[in-house]
Amino acid sequence: MRAKANIMMAGCLVLTSWLAGCFNNQPAGKPAEPSVDLSQPAELVFYSNSGDTVESFDDRFGNAIRKKFPQYKITYLQKTKGQTLDELMAANAPIDIYWESVGQFVSGLIKYKLEYDMTPLIQKNNVDLSRFEPTTIEAMKAISNGGMYGLPVSNNNMALFYNKDIFDRFGVPYPKDGMTWDDVVELNKKLTRTDNGKAYLGFGMSNIHYFRLNSFSIPYVDPKTEKATITDPRWKTIYESAILRPAQLEGFQASIESRNLLPEADTMFWKDQTVAMYGYQSYLFVQKDLSNLNWDMVSYPTFKELPGVGSQSYPTYFSITNTSKYKEQAMEVIKYLISVEFQTELSKKGIMTVLTDKNVQSVFGQAGYAKDKNLKSVFFNQFAPISPKTLYDAEAEKGFRAPLIPLAQGKKDINTAFREIEESVAKTIADMKK
Repeated sequence: MRAKANIMMAGCLVLTSWLAGCFNNQPAGKPAEPSVDLSQPAELVFYSNSGDTVESFDDRFGNAIRKKFPQYKITYLQKTKGQTLDELMAANAPIDIYWESVGQFVSGLIKYKLEYDMTPLIQKNNVDLSRFEPTTIEAMKAISNGGMYGLPVSNNNMALFYNKDIFDRFGVPYPKDGMTWDDVVELNKKLTRTDNGKAYLGFGMSNIHYFRLNSFSIPYVDPKTEKATITDPRWKTIYESAILRPAQLEGFQASIESRNLLPEADTMFWKDQTVAMYGYQSYLFVQKDLSNLNWDMVSYPTFKELPGVGSQSYPTYFSITNTSKYKEQAMEVIKYLISVEFQTELSKKGIMTVLTDKNVQSVFGQAGYAKDKNLKSVFFNQFAPISPKTLYDAEAEKGFRAPLIPLAQGKKDINTAFREIEESVAKTIADMKK
């Protein structure tokens, strides 16, 4: 009997060990739901904190999804007054797919505890993550503590747009791919001037995106210490290279004084046509109709400390929420959105693909009015790694931007400004923790 018991115990140990091995091989998160009949009707509700219009959503995603999956009712809830995420959560409104840019992802999906580890569904559907631009996957794994709370569907980066007419007016050669910030500063000197009573600025930029997508990949807040990173000496390089040095010119000072703004509004580039070069996200020509402007674009300027490294990528992720009753249907839709078929159509429209597929990249913008522009320049540089994200980023960003105008005007020295930023962000984080 004892021998039989030992054999049984050994068998149990083997079985237990085998089961443990099986379960240890399972990815973190909830297991994938049992298979369902994907041909049956279902309503999938999409939401984003971006505030994008229904028309914009339908043009990029909604119409294609409805055509591909006629059995699904696709509803997009735009963030509006009375329809914020706070209000929807309070009303227990269903949200199946949350989509958001990487910069706002943590303060949306994770802040409201809607995250769901899609790893089992990714594996079940044989989604090959090596097909994606690596930084987009690495960033999501970092946000998801090793899991995958979402998959990237569209991408973006920074580019340098320029007005050919202003360069021609002053006889200055056009920008080229591969320029550094030092090159831009020198061009700016040649182009910032007044002609026939009209003031022109050589350079302007969306400083918000310059900071968010900085090539050094420095976050606003260190996720480990939860303190502002402004003490990192590379921030001084960031502030000086593309903001403070260009602003030293008399024409810049006059513009800042009269408007109480830095030249960071895209209207100065595409509408007023008084800015010769403008740094913005590469989809500017999709977001705005630039057909009345004699423009082109080149790769985003690099820091001499980081040769060949452009901005960070700025992907938009689609995530299945943990409250969704239609997880497998939602996964089927997302699987379509990351397919070569759909990514090719996005790329043709001028929306950067998340895939490394050269064929998909080669048709970037070819279906639109800008097909003859230097669109391939968006792939000229290597992507910088995406900086770590925290719940405090949106508020911390305000602190980082607060002293820009007095700094540019020379009314505040950089050491004082950085000390104020550090104190301001510390107070913000403390208040948010209360």
